[in-house]
Amino acid sequence: MKLTATMMLTLDGVYQGPGGPEEDRRGRFDRGGWTAPYGDEEGGRFVTAMLERADGLLLGRRTWEIFEGYWPHHDDNPIGHAINVLPKYVPSTTLKDPTWQNTHVIDGDVEAAVRELKAKPGRELQVHGSGDLLRWLLERDLVDELNLRLYPVLVGDGLRLFPERGQTHDLKLVESRSTASGVMLLTYRPAGRATFGTV
Repeated sequence: MKLTATMMLTLDGVYQGPGGPEEDRRGRFDRGGWTAPYGDEEGGRFVTAMLERADGLLLGRRTWEIFEGYWPHHDDNPIGHAINVLPKYVPSTTLKDPTWQNTHVIDGDVEAAVRELKAKPGRELQVHGSGDLLRWLLERDLVDELNLRLYPVLVGDGLRLFPERGQTHDLKLVESRSTASGVMLLTYRPAGRATFGTV
């Protein structure tokens, strides 16, 4: 399976609390819900089409908790139904006996488990949100495709996807388009390490 990751980001790189004010208050973050003014049908179609290619979800613990508290109660649409029925893999040493259907806890060697999942036949193993997990996967060159939904807003606070210091990555843009509300839908494929020189 190809490992694809998707992330909603502000122009200043924030991924925290996109869905609502109470979604993620870490660090006293009070600017959640920044995607709300930009919702449109095209964005919904993008996510629906993406989930139709998924054979499994790889979710960070916090994202799994947010999803688990919401999606089981919203199974009446294509996005909710897909999230509920797909296998969900969650790296965690503390999550025990999850009751949400099709949840599988990875409590051992996460890198080996992810490589084993990727080696299985299928279309896509998808990461949604899960900033810490996505950075960890990128550091280990486990991401095959990166989908960024870039929102035309500067939040000015909150957790940013990319740290000030980290591994370099060269990315090849394979698709880009914008929605009527101004959200950029960008698809990249990692293409090795970044190179440097003089212009």
